[in-house]
Amino acid sequence: MNPEASPGSLRDVPTTGRPVPEAEPGLVERWRSQGGELVELLSRVRERCGGVAAFRLGPAPTVLVTDPQAVQHVLARHPERYVKRSHRARVLIGDGVLAATGAAWKRQRRLLQSQFTGTGMRRYEQRITEAARTTAGRWGEYARTGQTLDVGREMRRFALDAIWRSLTGHPLDDGTEREVGAVAAVAAALPTLPADVTGAQDAVAADLARIDAVARHAIEAARSGAPGPDGPGLLRVLIDAATERPEYTDQLIRDELVTLLVAGHETTATTLTWLYLLLHRYPAAREHALTAGGESPAQRRQALQALIHETLRLYPSAWILPRHVTEDDILAGGYAVRAGTDILISPYLTHRDPELWPEPEHFDPRRFLTPDGRPTHPGAYYPFGLGPRACLGLQFALRESTVLLEHLLPVHTVAFHSAPTKAVYGITVRPDGPTPATLQPPHCP
Repeated sequence: MNPEASPGSLRDVPTTGRPVPEAEPGLVERWRSQGGELVELLSRVRERCGGVAAFRLGPAPTVLVTDPQAVQHVLARHPERYVKRSHRARVLIGDGVLAATGAAWKRQRRLLQSQFTGTGMRRYEQRITEAARTTAGRWGEYARTGQTLDVGREMRRFALDAIWRSLTGHPLDDGTEREVGAVAAVAAALPTLPADVTGAQDAVAADLARIDAVARHAIEAARSGAPGPDGPGLLRVLIDAATERPEYTDQLIRDELVTLLVAGHETTATTLTWLYLLLHRYPAAREHALTAGGESPAQRRQALQALIHETLRLYPSAWILPRHVTEDDILAGGYAVRAGTDILISPYLTHRDPELWPEPEHFDPRRFLTPDGRPTHPGAYYPFGLGPRACLGLQFALRESTVLLEHLLPVHTVAFHSAPTKAVYGITVRPDGPTPATLQPPHCP
């Protein structure tokens, strides 16, 4: 079959399959006229047509996939037929592993994979713990003085400290934190940037220059051979790779460094911010997590991880995963898709499907503590993706989130002064607005 074949009509399907249910054209037109968010359109498409549904946003057909079996088919079983063509953050991360494709992606992924396995993670355990202790000390001072803090900013500071220590061997200093803030600024601007690369780069040129300067300084410091107080970091692995692999130029090392900064702190910080906002709405969940398991450290940790997993169910690290069909194929349910079709997979919508998750809008971490509390199909819960392109930093993110909660949750209750009422759907799903709060002792009303 020709990978470059014209996408044709939504109803022009291989003879061995059946047409994908198609949303009525008026649905898209009404959505456009109302100026709605993409997530609103996708929610309506799923409600009307089910877990595999077709609609048109442009000249090529688009198929929304939220059904667990179809999700697994696309992401895990046949990733060669459903490829990633371009990453929305390429203007920021360049040719880093998140944006790379084909043979280059395989080489880059293979190099980094070993750093995030169980064995590899042991290199970063102490660095994560030190970042959590630093945050706990800062929160202790906030509690003592009654100072207002912004929870979102605190979570970004912690996550950035953890990944910066892991990358460079150095704790995060104020100057680096200030300059790396440009990463979050570019990430937040991505949905509104011009479509062409040059226009996008020009729009955020000043922030990109700040990011490049930080990356250049870190690479030069790591190359000098003088390790940080925590020893050499992951950046040293990339620099050493350049001695044997000519593709690891300074530009690619910069791209990988920025990729790891983006993936290693923005998603974790957003998850932890949502977690505290959810605990504010559901205080009993906090009490349950702190008392579950009694004296058993393993069960207490499991209860904390359930908080994280339930937060990720509602607000997955990536809410939408685009793919492109390279050859005609048959999805789960017998639905046929032609080469040239765009696929949108949405963990956000799968995780909120009432047929999979009873009371899906309700925050209930116990789903992840009981044997029958959650669907068992791997395509029903995939906050970090699924298959060969699943997030490399899954274990890192879960570990740093758990360690921070172990340090903070038993000691402080967060009392929000105000809480965002909306979400922003960019690379991540983040709260729309600041999160000012003060800290109170546990059980304080």
